[in-house]
Amino acid sequence: MAREAAEVGEMALSEIRVGESAIVASLELPHDVRDHLMHLGFLPEATIDVLRRAPAGDPTVYRVEGAEIALRQETARHIHVVPRDPGRDQI
Repeated sequence: MAREAAEVGEMALSEIRVGESAIVASLELPHDVRDHLMHLGFLPEATIDVLRRAPAGDPTVYRVEGAEIALRQETARHIHVVPRDPGRDQI
């Protein structure tokens, strides 16, 4: 799976830096956690903005669908994303 993810440019949400954005590819979490996050907006193709990290580095606050949601690194590492190219929207 790790090799396949690398081939398409996917990485864990926990690896995206503060100030950057990513597009959700998939959630590899237990059914109840996955459903809860999907109800909050963590859906495939959704844009996630990384807003800030706690002083100790965990949790991290993300913006999705206009809501700010804090996730622990242990959860965010199971959310697969494709980093957004910051220059993509510029023409």
